[in-house]
Amino acid sequence: MNEQADVRRQYKAQFIDFLNPDGGHGAHMDAIRKMIRDKERRVKVDLADLRNYDAGHETSLARTLLDRPTELLPALQDAIAEIVRSEEPKYLEPLDEVHASIVGSFGFQRVSPRELMSTMLAKLVNLEGIVTRASLVRPKVQRSVHYCAETKQFHTREYRDVTSLTGLPTGSVYPTRDEAGNLLVTEYGLCKYRDSQTISIQEMPENSPPGLLPRSIDVILEDDLVDSCKPGDRVSIVGIYKAAPSKGAGSMSGVFRTLLVASSVSSIGKESQQLKLTARDTRNIKRISQREDCFELLAQSLAPSIFGHDFIKKAMVLLLLGGIEKNLKNGTHLRGDINLLMVGDPGVAKSQMLRSVMNIAPLSISTTGRGSSGVGLTAAVTSDKDTGERRLEAGAMVLADRGVVCIDEFDKMGENDRVAIHEVMEQQTVTISKAGIHTSLNARCSVVAAANPIMGTYDHNSTITKNISLPASLLSRFDLLFIVLDQMTARHDRDLSEHVLRMHRYRRPGDDGTSAGLFNERRAEDEEDLDMEEEDNVIPIFMKYNRLLHGPRTSGYKDLLHTEFLKLFIAYAKRRNPVLTSEACESIVNNYVEMRQDATNKTIPITVRALETMIRLATAHAKLKLHTEVLQEDVDIAFDLMQYALYARSKDKYEEAHRRKRQRTSQPGETPEGEAPEARGGDASAAGASAAGAEQPQEQEQAQAADGSSALTEEEKERVFAAYRTCSLQDEYSSTVSLQSIEALCPAISRDKILEAVNQLKDQNICGPIDTDTNEIYKI
Repeated sequence: MNEQADVRRQYKAQFIDFLNPDGGHGAHMDAIRKMIRDKERRVKVDLADLRNYDAGHETSLARTLLDRPTELLPALQDAIAEIVRSEEPKYLEPLDEVHASIVGSFGFQRVSPRELMSTMLAKLVNLEGIVTRASLVRPKVQRSVHYCAETKQFHTREYRDVTSLTGLPTGSVYPTRDEAGNLLVTEYGLCKYRDSQTISIQEMPENSPPGLLPRSIDVILEDDLVDSCKPGDRVSIVGIYKAAPSKGAGSMSGVFRTLLVASSVSSIGKESQQLKLTARDTRNIKRISQREDCFELLAQSLAPSIFGHDFIKKAMVLLLLGGIEKNLKNGTHLRGDINLLMVGDPGVAKSQMLRSVMNIAPLSISTTGRGSSGVGLTAAVTSDKDTGERRLEAGAMVLADRGVVCIDEFDKMGENDRVAIHEVMEQQTVTISKAGIHTSLNARCSVVAAANPIMGTYDHNSTITKNISLPASLLSRFDLLFIVLDQMTARHDRDLSEHVLRMHRYRRPGDDGTSAGLFNERRAEDEEDLDMEEEDNVIPIFMKYNRLLHGPRTSGYKDLLHTEFLKLFIAYAKRRNPVLTSEACESIVNNYVEMRQDATNKTIPITVRALETMIRLATAHAKLKLHTEVLQEDVDIAFDLMQYALYARSKDKYEEAHRRKRQRTSQPGETPEGEAPEARGGDASAAGASAAGAEQPQEQEQAQAADGSSALTEEEKERVFAAYRTCSLQDEYSSTVSLQSIEALCPAISRDKILEAVNQLKDQNICGPIDTDTNEIYKI
């Protein structure tokens, strides 16, 4: 014991020298004085300052503190307490303690619950995870005082357990008699207690390996750390990793349970995580956002393996971006997350759409209607198997705070369970009032659900309400509801079957045992470029074109963004906060009034929530374009998307309703309002593009006729495109196409016309620019 006391005094002297501004380093003196002013009991000590102090000394306090915290933490706290008493003698009572919270870089000792091993026992670790359960705050005795009426004396007793830093654990039973057998009376008013709370930390859902259950560990919070977090919070906890005997296993068992005694708790919400972007990534993101087909490009890249469903993919992109959350001064919360429901026939890729969202979203949790209960989605009050006390356990929606919850088979969920998510979908909170626990948890997440009609397949002869069989109170909480039907047309079936067959025919190079050599031989040409990209950690923008996977590269082929770049784009755009302009507000009001007055049968009831939906969709599209303001075109695209979701059992019905709207808003002899391709989505964009394309050749012919030169014909343009495609496929692993090779395939066409045709193909994003020095055409 004396040896331990000597070691403690030795380390205490070193820490005093580290903290003392006169003879030592003088670090954290401002923090100590601030603690005294604020009447607190905890000081943060940075490991970086401790390492700087170690640079001029033989011993390494920082390394020793990480490896033997049970020896050094009490000495550090004694040093802080001595300095506090020298600064303010009356601040601390004789038995009061001052705590030290260690912060900074922990290196390999920064772990998740899955990475905690026996080699880290009795060491200081930095644990990151999400709080899933929290017990009630209970007092834990430190010192008891007892009075003996026979001897007129007071007796005291100290108590320690496995969470104590010093000494061996003692029993927790109060003494009833003294050594002489005299009766003792406990003076509860003189006893000293400390607050204690147990929470469970689970590894992040996005970091959990697929197919494996997430790991969790109990964390002990004491004194001022209690109630510093609640279920659903993402936290970083610094503490001592300890082993404790298993309760109820008996003294013969060699298996121990583990726990973490916390020293500091800090929040690491999703919004506080820094987005790692290079200057090149930022330039690429801005360049993609300026493309006219940016919305369509992101939608097609979201789920390229799914055929069709263009409007649903666009809605998914806006859902991932989300609107702007607002908390007014009067306490009103306006959600910015978008909720979406898909109802339709079996086999139309509803579940695959959910998986595509989970693949792109940084935080997503998947569940099913049959395997979920109301408390499993929100929160539950459970009993601790060890102590029997009540504790709060977070559900899927609380764990997915600031993320996306995907619910498949939504129609299979019980009616009572569906009622439980009403509050989450609008107020984005979970209120619990059970077993003496009353609290409110944050569940700020988007809900993406998929359901089948009540009869299995959609009945065209019944109304939408009878097919869905969901209450209006729940339907109105979904911003968008899409009716997904199995279209039985010969053209659609042929295109769909060709797309599916391409998916099944595709093999990665080397999987069939024959193409790996050829692949490696062609890949060697670009080895230097690949090495440069690996060194710079450059994220590719577009996916590598593969003829088997993507089909023939015709004029209708669309490039696909790389998955990692798509994630980066959405994370960057989501941070934007565009504001509504007066023109956008006026357009939103007019569109909302029109939807309310339209008596056509709709998929969801039109309430004030539909007005907020339009604001959220328009704001999300403004984020996609990296605008600082929500413009008229953003409102138009949001309105078109809502129109399709409201009226479209099929695409033809949407086109008919949209055509009637244009006829009502346009004057005779004038171009219908909103016909411009940049202001309309879907088929309206195609119609505007075709109209512009019809006028452009006439203007070019007139200009070229005035110059006396012949114009580039469509036949010549198609021949140049066919030649470019042939050369591109002949050497598909090269990043460029030679202009001379195109001239060799088109001997009857002059170079000027070939250059003009290539420039038109570049404007259509079929090819890249021409390098005038090497006469090479870059591929996209």
